[in-house]
Amino acid sequence: MTGLLIIPPLTALLALLCWRRPALQAWSGLAGTVALAMAAVGLLVAVNHGGVQVLHVGGWIAPQGIALVADPLAAALCVVAAVVGIAAVLAARADHDDQAKHPAWQPLVQLLLWGVCGAFTTGDLFNLFVWFEVMLMASFTLLALGGGRERLEGAVKYVAINLVGSALFLSGCGILYGLCGTLNMADLARVIAAAGTGPGIQAALGCLLAAFLLKSAAFPLFAWLPASYHTASPATAALFSALLTKVGVYAVLRLTVTIAPLNGTPLAPVLGVVALATMAVGVLGAATQMELRRILAFHIVSQVGYMLLGIAMGSALALAATAFYLIHHILVKSALFLAVGVAAARGGGEDVRGLGGLRHAPWLYAGFLVGAASLAGIPPLSGFFAKLAVVRAAVEAQAFVALAVALGVGFLTLYSMIKIHREVFAKPGRDGDAAPAPRPGDRWSVGAVLLLAAGTVAIGVLAGPLWAWCLETGAGLVERRPYLDAVLGGAP
Repeated sequence: MTGLLIIPPLTALLALLCWRRPALQAWSGLAGTVALAMAAVGLLVAVNHGGVQVLHVGGWIAPQGIALVADPLAAALCVVAAVVGIAAVLAARADHDDQAKHPAWQPLVQLLLWGVCGAFTTGDLFNLFVWFEVMLMASFTLLALGGGRERLEGAVKYVAINLVGSALFLSGCGILYGLCGTLNMADLARVIAAAGTGPGIQAALGCLLAAFLLKSAAFPLFAWLPASYHTASPATAALFSALLTKVGVYAVLRLTVTIAPLNGTPLAPVLGVVALATMAVGVLGAATQMELRRILAFHIVSQVGYMLLGIAMGSALALAATAFYLIHHILVKSALFLAVGVAAARGGGEDVRGLGGLRHAPWLYAGFLVGAASLAGIPPLSGFFAKLAVVRAAVEAQAFVALAVALGVGFLTLYSMIKIHREVFAKPGRDGDAAPAPRPGDRWSVGAVLLLAAGTVAIGVLAGPLWAWCLETGAGLVERRPYLDAVLGGAP
């Protein structure tokens, strides 16, 4: 686990030392991200064989000290985050945008991955706040790199609304610490289970939930995402689309499952309504857009709704569905952002009505088709099994309204993907029935798309074993005892 929190800052430092040598900086960033992936895989193996892994920083035992905790879900998310990091670093080699060519890009990407891995493995709410701020500083600076009015406007919108979320987060932490005397997640679970949720604790949990929903881009707190993500370079947008909202969803899960379970409380149906509204508003927003990355940005919002719906239903099956959906969506969404980034650059714009002819770019076409079909839930790709898991959980919970919304959103997602396919790939381009000329280095971006597309195909092929693992993970999240015992050592 230590490697996850040491490798990214060391790689960022090495990239800074290579400031004036872009080729060496790119290779050092790639090597560091591969090392991060290897460390994450090692952690996942350790968790699967030895149970929840805990590192008490400085030897100070929780809850007095800082605990780093990796259960199966946290370890798996670190692995897929590192894979996306590798793809983004590869794609940046071909990215002609000034943002990805800036010498600060590689160090900032490593700091972003550092914050993501820290957020997934922290066992303490205040340290989760710290990791969120690391992510916020890195992502804001990444958005603003390269300048330009549209990019700076998007960055300001992004940071302004996220600072509101940070204020809510800090307020909730302060109230909880004053009432419970701890911010360790496992210890909070023990204290709240014993003392109950009085008005003060409910207010604190409400502040935290609002902050996490904002960072997840849930309805009605989602406007910052489609206003900012489309302004970033393709490599940067791929990272953002894959990771930032998923950390918010993960925080919602920890709050409402590990710390204070929602089952049987009035907040459960409220979160369910938020999830359904997020799904519907996101997919309708995507259906009205004609710019590539704006379409995909609204689909991030929509897909977050599926994950939140699993958390709101709260059963082991529903949480297993959320775990599966998180892993699937991280890979698929980053693949699509990279694919449309190449398509827009080669076609000369983001508006789908002005593009075409890219079916004659076979590898890019194949990568896009896999990502689009998976996002829409076409079998036998990962998205089909992710949506099927949510549908099964809704049927089990007899949540038939949720079932209808989930199926309807799936059909509208397919409509959006068909629209992109028809306008960008199927119809002839402006120069007739020929693909726009490739740019130097496009093979790196297309290779990154194919790497991520291979991941979603692998998830589909291995859906049986992965689903069995997700069921075990969901049962462990509901039970909570393995997590609490690992952190607190079986303390009552």
